[in-house]
Amino acid sequence: MERIQKILARAGIASRREAERMMLEGRVLVNGKVADQLGFKADPLKDHIKVDGKILFRPEPKITLLLNKPKGYLSTVKDPTGRPTVMDLLKGVKWRVYPLGRLDFDAEGLLLLTNDGDLAYQLSHPKFSIPRTYWAKVEGVPEKKELIRLKRGVMLEDGEARIVSAHILRQMEKHSWVEAAVTEGRNHLVKRMFSAIGHPVLKLKRVGFGPIRLGNLPIGQMRSLTDEEMEGLKKLIAVRTRDERRGTIEDRR
Repeated sequence: MERIQKILARAGIASRREAERMMLEGRVLVNGKVADQLGFKADPLKDHIKVDGKILFRPEPKITLLLNKPKGYLSTVKDPTGRPTVMDLLKGVKWRVYPLGRLDFDAEGLLLLTNDGDLAYQLSHPKFSIPRTYWAKVEGVPEKKELIRLKRGVMLEDGEARIVSAHILRQMEKHSWVEAAVTEGRNHLVKRMFSAIGHPVLKLKRVGFGPIRLGNLPIGQMRSLTDEEMEGLKKLIAVRTRDERRGTIEDRR
């Protein structure tokens, strides 16, 4: 809920002072009632606001969703060949959102979708180095020196890549589960890195994106990010932005 004069000013109708004058003159209606008190508040997304008989445009709310993507779905809005996409799972979402980055067709787990272009840019651009955390089922059991090699960097066909962190979660006789975090979104990056050290990925699940965790959300289900989660993302972006600016200044020196 916001004061009417603030809503009108943000919508470009008038300055706050001018909006207050319009209210006192009885020119503003909220849900059919004259809003002639300066302390009057409304919800710009839900309430019916009229100024001089004209309906105030309702801005589209910025939303960010967390989806537990199943295997067999493309992380895109539409596929020309008709394969299922994550959009088929968004039942009841009336706002048009877009996948933030990609998660392999045969991978599952945490996928963010949003209609906030600024947020999408900040979470996707390599310069912000937002970590993505995965659980990878791989052939064999990587030795400590092999995981260190991944952290130091391996050369792939599209350039060098490195893992931020990696450790064994569980090991069996013929395979193991490894938790690994990367800060890039290149295609099949985790799979290609483990293949480079001789441990092909058999199954891949994303469990974290920055401070956001998948938790126990059922496969194929979605939810909105909480206020706390959004605040965590904003704080991380602010830190990364500050670090990037400092790096630029140091480079200039």
